[in-house]
Amino acid sequence: MGIKRETFNSRAQIVMLTLLACSCSVSAGKSGPMFCTKSSPSPSTPITVHALRPADVSVISALVLSDAVRSDESTTLNRLSEIFLIFNPDLTIVVPAQRSFMEQAEGITQSFSSTQWKLLLFFVPVEEPCVCEGQDLKATLNETVRRVEKELDSLHKKLKYTLVHVVVWGRLPTAKFQNRVCQCQCEEEYGITRRRLDTVTLMASLQESLSDVLENTGWFSEREDFSVMLQSRPVHTDLSAPKEATTATPVLSKLALQLWTHLLQPMSAKTEVEGRGLIDIPCPTEERPYLRTQHNIHFEPEQKISQRAEISPRLDPVMGTELTCEDRAPSPTVPTSVHALRPADIKVVAAMGDSLTAGNGVGAAQNNLLGVLREYRGLSWCIGGDKNLTTVTTLPNILKEFNPSLVGYSLREGSENSAQSFLNQAVPGAKSEDLVVQANAVVSRMKKNSLIDFQNDWKVITIFIGGNDICDYCSDTLYHSPDNIVKRIRDALDILHSEVPRALVNLVEVLHIVPLRRLHQDPSIGCPTWLVNILCPCVLKPKDGSLEFQKLQDYNKANQRSVKQLVESGRYDTHENFTVVLQPFLRNVFLPLLEDGRPDRSYFSPDCFHLGQKAHTLMARGLWNNMLEPLGNKTDSQDFTAGISVKCPEKSAPYLKTYHNSNYTYETKPPTPFPPANWGSDFSCVDTAPSESVPTSVHRLRPGDIKIVASVGDSITAGFGAKAKNLNQLAEEERGVSWSIGGDDTLETVSTVPNILKKFNANVFGFSLGKNKQTKGFNMAVSGAKASKIPVQVRELIGALTSSDKVNFENDWKMVTLFIGGNDLCQFCHDRASLSPQNYIGYIRDSLDMLYNEVPRVLVNFVEILEIKDLRQVKRDTLGCSLLQENICPCFLKPGQNSPELTEMNKINRDLQTETERLVYGGRYDGREDFAVVLQPFFKNSILPLVGDGTPDLSFFSVDCFHFTERGHAEMAIALWNNMLEPVGSKQTFNNFTYDRSKIHCPTKEHPFIFTLVNSVNGDSNISTTVVPTTVPPGTALPPNYSSDSIPAWGAAVLAVGGLLIGWTITWIFFYYRERRSRKISQKDTESEMKGTTFE
Repeated sequence: MGIKRETFNSRAQIVMLTLLACSCSVSAGKSGPMFCTKSSPSPSTPITVHALRPADVSVISALVLSDAVRSDESTTLNRLSEIFLIFNPDLTIVVPAQRSFMEQAEGITQSFSSTQWKLLLFFVPVEEPCVCEGQDLKATLNETVRRVEKELDSLHKKLKYTLVHVVVWGRLPTAKFQNRVCQCQCEEEYGITRRRLDTVTLMASLQESLSDVLENTGWFSEREDFSVMLQSRPVHTDLSAPKEATTATPVLSKLALQLWTHLLQPMSAKTEVEGRGLIDIPCPTEERPYLRTQHNIHFEPEQKISQRAEISPRLDPVMGTELTCEDRAPSPTVPTSVHALRPADIKVVAAMGDSLTAGNGVGAAQNNLLGVLREYRGLSWCIGGDKNLTTVTTLPNILKEFNPSLVGYSLREGSENSAQSFLNQAVPGAKSEDLVVQANAVVSRMKKNSLIDFQNDWKVITIFIGGNDICDYCSDTLYHSPDNIVKRIRDALDILHSEVPRALVNLVEVLHIVPLRRLHQDPSIGCPTWLVNILCPCVLKPKDGSLEFQKLQDYNKANQRSVKQLVESGRYDTHENFTVVLQPFLRNVFLPLLEDGRPDRSYFSPDCFHLGQKAHTLMARGLWNNMLEPLGNKTDSQDFTAGISVKCPEKSAPYLKTYHNSNYTYETKPPTPFPPANWGSDFSCVDTAPSESVPTSVHRLRPGDIKIVASVGDSITAGFGAKAKNLNQLAEEERGVSWSIGGDDTLETVSTVPNILKKFNANVFGFSLGKNKQTKGFNMAVSGAKASKIPVQVRELIGALTSSDKVNFENDWKMVTLFIGGNDLCQFCHDRASLSPQNYIGYIRDSLDMLYNEVPRVLVNFVEILEIKDLRQVKRDTLGCSLLQENICPCFLKPGQNSPELTEMNKINRDLQTETERLVYGGRYDGREDFAVVLQPFFKNSILPLVGDGTPDLSFFSVDCFHFTERGHAEMAIALWNNMLEPVGSKQTFNNFTYDRSKIHCPTKEHPFIFTLVNSVNGDSNISTTVVPTTVPPGTALPPNYSSDSIPAWGAAVLAVGGLLIGWTITWIFFYYRERRSRKISQKDTESEMKGTTFE
């Protein structure tokens, strides 16, 4: 039948041993991993599906509404089954084969027993329907819902004793998954952010439509032995860049936990979590022991979107505006100065920005979530021109009252490429990085259109951008930094400044986005908060009062300040026919409120994220008023509740206000700071205490718990030439300032990882001092070393640790940093055989094996090898750079650009990274609870630091243009430290070499531990204090061909207890998990895409 059937009888015995281990721990006053109380089955076989407990389920399976080959759903089913096995060790898992849906359904229905209780997950992938422009999406969506209804009806007729949970399932588009939400091909090219918007909106619409169908059909009320329940929210995978090349296993494990949570009856308050292991799970309670159905929910469901938007009686439902201005005449002659420009002189309007300017959802009914995908450009606040001012308030409709011949505004609906969009070139999902493309499009359309006299017509161009940058800033704080955002805005303004004559640019300050959170803090409003959590996670997810929330507010204000500084630099006031005016009316936003104090949802589109026509009306009035207000006295707040009345030009000075006609003097530019006296860092962390007792698990390790630091590597770790001012000083090894192991002075003057750790533990030991070998501590690095010498260095390190009277070898926690490979790459072309990636990883494996077998309580930071290719750009007209650099790294520096030799070297560089990732994440070192190897990938995509003119910043490089200076070491130290505090799967994969004394991250209250692969899986939860016994004691040799053998946390308990009870169980576990890990490795994605530079 093509059905994979797994009974897992022997595995069930292992689970029972796990529970036995947990029970033993509990009796001793401790809780075991994944231990749930009150988990017994019903006293007798339930006669109704609404009283079904997890332990009553005998069979679990899944159907996927797709004919395509899919794997994530099956993997998630297996993860979920592991939880159910805790409650019923005799559970049968029926995994559907990769065949058509009809064949899946037929096979599963035939395989099910008619007398056992079954749980069936019905996955409805959101990728199936198309959302390309011009398609009848509603009809496509209805067809999907109809198909679901048909298949459920078939299951209803064929199955007994079955609970079906329908799951809306989707993968959010990323750079690796370029297709839009559908298998079909769309003609338009869309960015990732816009595709994600399409996906989550479609996901929400499908969820809502299925909810209506299930309620109307009533499958949950007709029979006692069959029920259908829609999971309360969609499930989605999000493998967004930047990520290092790891499997999706942690993501799918989290999704399985989400499915499990929503399979249970909802808790009266926040879901209770009884598990005390490294991976906690919610458990059934005595009051709510059943799997969730529509009959046993016993709680007030989330308020659905109202079918009819209730109009507040305080607000006029007509979106028009009455303009009372008497003087609407243009200037007597066409002005030649932008500072003498009247409203009636404007002939052309244009706009650039994101979905707020594209008009997404402006005209959508409150109950039509799909309407958010529609771009109502004719209603857009700053560029729409539908109807007239009496019915639609927009900036162009106001200007048409002064000049009826105005052109450039957008009409009706459509994308930026449609004819009716005209000069509205805003793109949904756009960020600051997209403004240059939009600027070029605006200029091109202006020049080509016969209605526009490009040289002589006066133009108003409105730019509003930055909301999506704020929504994503926490995922990549460097890329979305205020400096980078303002640079991208500057690049777009530079194009307009150089290309467009006679233009006034309205640069609307990025809005104060924090008040948006209030819409999603009151469930009675009925907003789809889960959807906005996907669209704008960095704004919604931080808790009030948390450090992350404060960072959000600071970041929002920093963006506003940066844009203001750009405008007030005078960069765009070099001639009379062009200026940029900052319009700050959105600097402080006050959310519209109802009479009862709750946010008024009628100002927003159905997703409670985009703005509705009421808000667009007030934004248009606010922008118009800002244009008439003098600089220094512009309104910088928007109170939607109070409403806004429109102003008229002053009779004495009826001009659109600029810095010149406002008699405004730009604020004095801050003085150029003096060069820094040192490369130290400021320290702002508050909680620096160690664990209350010395942890026995590396996954519970706080920075303050580390007692010993050590490093192995080459000349970079040895500090070669770090302080050299001339060639005579180049060979001096300044180990005291070495990034990973130096301990000179304090953090305030020297940035190194040990100096950061001293803030957590003043007695940390092992760091290097000065440049004498007698004070090198446990810095075993040797200048010129290749990977072949690392086993020797590790052997010397172990000897030094065991012989030191300052080290408690058995009990002290040790942190070892490994960084090697530059010399292997630089000399590869001279000895391909011995310097191959296979030999490289062999030496690394041997070194890690020694640490694993012989040293207790170790965390190994394995820093990924850099990309070396951009080193070719580092040039200085000195003897050291011209002679030494090429001799140090001939294989990268001598080949010609685009030569086969250079292509080969780039491939070998990537191969070393790939092999490193396979080794670290292959599970080889996962068998001990007090040992972990963590790949720190901040150099994976190496970025060459540049100065303002785009040339390499040579202050990072020593006199040979190859090794790092003390400044470079400081940046490496900060990057490594910050990587240590980022979860696996979300670590920054590029270097941020910019001077900033406040870049050091702090452990959070929610996660005070250094991240490992294990504690990254449960990164959003409080990790238990339970310690799992060591499974492989130090000194136990690894099997010769051991490559991917990992035992998870619950398996550790099995070995600890089961080893005393059943000897054969240990052997079974060993081979079972080796096979399982091998399958995981084969799915790894090791592609490296970004560019950068790499060094020794």
